[in-house]
Amino acid sequence: MAIYTAQHTLGTVAVRIVPPSTQPQEVHIHNMTKSSNEYIFLGNSDVSDTNSIHIDPGETIQIVLQPSQDLWGVSDPSGLIAGVLAVRKD
Repeated sequence: MAIYTAQHTLGTVAVRIVPPSTQPQEVHIHNMTKSSNEYIFLGNSDVSDTNSIHIDPGETIQIVLQPSQDLWGVSDPSGLIAGVLAVRKD
């Protein structure tokens, strides 16, 4: 089992926040801001604030990525930080 951690500053252009792995990954994404109405949006490489779910300020979500899948993010407003913890199931 390998652990990947990172923090990514997001804006209106999609940023890859979890790179693909050869094994499944249990991914925890945290919206590091505490201010209201400042959202992080997750999805594939064409994610935007109009085609995806959002993470509320201070919220953490968990998802499982299958082998070769990656995860991208944007934020509204720009400059929000996504905290990432991915457990790779080697």
